[in-house]
Amino acid sequence: MGDDKVFHVLFLSHRDSVRGVVAETLLNRLGKPHFVAYSAGTDPDVEINPEARELLEQTGFSVEGLRPKHYSEFGLEGARELDFVFTLHDGAHGEAMPEWPGVPVTAHWECPDPLLSEDEPWERKQAFSRMMSELDRRLKIFVNLPLASLDRLSIQHHVDEIGKSVGPA
Repeated sequence: MGDDKVFHVLFLSHRDSVRGVVAETLLNRLGKPHFVAYSAGTDPDVEINPEARELLEQTGFSVEGLRPKHYSEFGLEGARELDFVFTLHDGAHGEAMPEWPGVPVTAHWECPDPLLSEDEPWERKQAFSRMMSELDRRLKIFVNLPLASLDRLSIQHHVDEIGKSVGPA
């Protein structure tokens, strides 16, 4: 994996309206120009969650062009080859997926769904912020891995460890 290689990364979540699109948006900024991120869901919503949209916009990210997608779009004949596929919720982790083009490294990065928070509105906002901060922390570690000098097994170990790591509470 050379230094000029562009890595294509897919994030899988349930609805692809919060966690997946936040991870996609973060990595497309943090990893530019060496990473291109996409997101998809196992049961995608029709649009990006308004709270996620607001969070991204308030933190300076463009949401233009973001839309929930079904994961099958990425397993179709002629689909872009993927280098990494990260599942962000247990349902996607256990679900049978297509054979991804490119034989990507896969890992499960469990990420709590802030939509499941039934707390007060301010606590729900905090859940969204925590989710974004955790993804940001993991992705900063990921983009700084020396991928060009690691073999596939080492890369697998590193991305698994990133998924197991938990940030400060």
